[in-house]
Amino acid sequence: MLTTTPNLTRPDESYAALIATHEGLSEAESHALNARLILILMNHIGDHAILTDAMRLARDPKGQG
Repeated sequence: MLTTTPNLTRPDESYAALIATHEGLSEAESHALNARLILILMNHIGDHAILTDAMRLARDPKGQG
């Protein structure tokens, strides 16, 4: 089951780290970094059902489609 409630142990620090990771990158480099990060995290999760639920939610956050 996909966890949709806040679950980060240190949300502010995690967000700051994500922003810092992008510092100094061009837009194309930033997009490539995001793609690599997504693939790394998808591999870590591993569960196809969880991943497809997450993709569906990201595509339609209000659940209208």
